[in-house]
Amino acid sequence: MLIVDNDVLLVERQLRQGRLSCPSCGAALAPWGHGRPRQIRGDLGARLFLRPRRTRCSGCKVTHMLLAEAFWPRRADAAEVIGAGLEIAALGMGHRQVAASLGLAEGTVRGWLRAFAGRAEAVRRHFTVALVALADDPVMPDAAPSALADAVSAVAAAHRAAATKWPGMLTVSRWEFAGRAIGGRILTSSSTAI
Repeated sequence: MLIVDNDVLLVERQLRQGRLSCPSCGAALAPWGHGRPRQIRGDLGARLFLRPRRTRCSGCKVTHMLLAEAFWPRRADAAEVIGAGLEIAALGMGHRQVAASLGLAEGTVRGWLRAFAGRAEAVRRHFTVALVALADDPVMPDAAPSALADAVSAVAAAHRAAATKWPGMLTVSRWEFAGRAIGGRILTSSSTAI
């Protein structure tokens, strides 16, 4: 799985020009068809249609899926929707309140929160390091009442620092930025290293 830009035409052009590299060996990726079409829940109840691009490495011959930064692996909701849920939970609300706020099933939101809670410390560390690397004079977020809230604050602070350094980053939501910066592993199991 390789997280790429949301601009499908740009990614296709990069792929055909051999400018996308295999995450395993570094050789150029080549087009190799598409994955099955999927429907993803977007913000405000929008339905987004996704047909991920499949690629094959010219070196090691391994196939990889390209996933736009607006989506996270193995999730039926867009990064922005999941991120909104995480931000609401960081305010101290439980999964039922978050689900009601977003109009989603409680079980779905509970799954996100459990997965993120298992990764919160690793996510916080990753984005704190990113903040220090991106900002000329980094302002660390204040300590929050929970590890989940600390991680959400670190993501927001790193995104602000990136947007200050590269103004074009303002067009990318903080959760798309987070997913791309961490290779889509925001909600993967806690045993997976960042």
